[in-house]
Amino acid sequence: MSQQPTPTPTIASSTVDLSAPADTLWTNARLATLDPALPDLGIIEDGVVAARGGRIIFVGARADLPADLAAEKTVDLGGRWVTPGLIDCHTHLVHGGDRALEFEMRLEGASYEAIAAAGGGILSSVRATRAASREDLVASALKRLDALLAEGVTTVEIKSGYGLDARGERTMLEAARDLGTHRAVRVATTYLGAHALPPEYAADRAGYLDLVCDTVLPALAKAGLVDAVDAFCEGIAFSTDEVARVFAAAEVLGLPVKLHADQLSDLGGAGLAAEFGALSADHLEYTSDTGAAAMAAAGTVAVILPGAFYVLRETQKPPIDAFRRFGVKMAVATDCNPGTAPITSLLTTMNMAATFFRMTVEECLAGVTREAARALGRLADIGTLEAGKSCDLAIWDIERPAELVYRIGYNPLHQRIFQGQ
Repeated sequence: MSQQPTPTPTIASSTVDLSAPADTLWTNARLATLDPALPDLGIIEDGVVAARGGRIIFVGARADLPADLAAEKTVDLGGRWVTPGLIDCHTHLVHGGDRALEFEMRLEGASYEAIAAAGGGILSSVRATRAASREDLVASALKRLDALLAEGVTTVEIKSGYGLDARGERTMLEAARDLGTHRAVRVATTYLGAHALPPEYAADRAGYLDLVCDTVLPALAKAGLVDAVDAFCEGIAFSTDEVARVFAAAEVLGLPVKLHADQLSDLGGAGLAAEFGALSADHLEYTSDTGAAAMAAAGTVAVILPGAFYVLRETQKPPIDAFRRFGVKMAVATDCNPGTAPITSLLTTMNMAATFFRMTVEECLAGVTREAARALGRLADIGTLEAGKSCDLAIWDIERPAELVYRIGYNPLHQRIFQGQ
């Protein structure tokens, strides 16, 4: 990957007013803009970012900064690197309890499927989450969220899926929304009612899907608690036909969909996600060439989740080369959850993606910025340093961007900026 100065900087768009002063001007910066119009990481040496009202009004080389653009405050970054604020586009951050016991069981040889069949897995988190209050869920999730924010995360997706009834799912999504009022962070909420079959519906799969599609999802959407709809398509979860019913219900409500697909087997989840124009398909260890091609044609992002691969000690790797060959965009996320990915470090996750799956530095950094924004359907507003977008910045004490992927257990964040603050 080249890191030579880029001769053509990103210029403020014609729709941005440069006649009024900026609130803040960050100067003497090395910018990794991730602007897709620029090569590699969109690097601009001796760069400047200007913001007003929480939005970027100029990003580019200092030599191209309009001479008459005043600023209320100027910050000299001393040659530090600046990237877009990081985005964790797949988490289960809100939940009750933990599953450390299952970790021990796996060390003794128990499989993911065996733990689930014994009443563990997702259902153990369901019991703990149903027993927790909204306030309890917020308090525990804040600790996990703070770990992500400390590494430069400015946007986080949070799924439900541990309530599995009307009250529990609503409480989870309300707690997720609450996190955005307790911290300066953008929260995207995802309804994951089709995560597992709750014990009270163990003998009535159709009845549970009726509840999800006809009662819970419409009510949560009406309450403004749902930004997207997800499902778990797997032999231990829901079939493609069952997921298709959930997605059809989401479609009626005008909600985008995403899918836990092909994690433990190839049931055609990637192809199903593509059929419904899903924002993303996630996990994807067993995705076929046919599924990858379908995702590329639909513009569905592959969200790579190496944390679960690591914790479960899997051996089947997602088909990164196929995604490259077909032109599938790839995001990277923590999958932070109590059972299979108890990880709250997006930096470590990038290292895992590079080490286990041989993703490049550029793919990893794009995966937690530009492509993560694409996976949330929010690329028009976040994910790159471009004029008109939210001023979400991560400022780093590093010599080169590769350090963000290379180091393990080291956090070089100098400052996190969310909406210009």
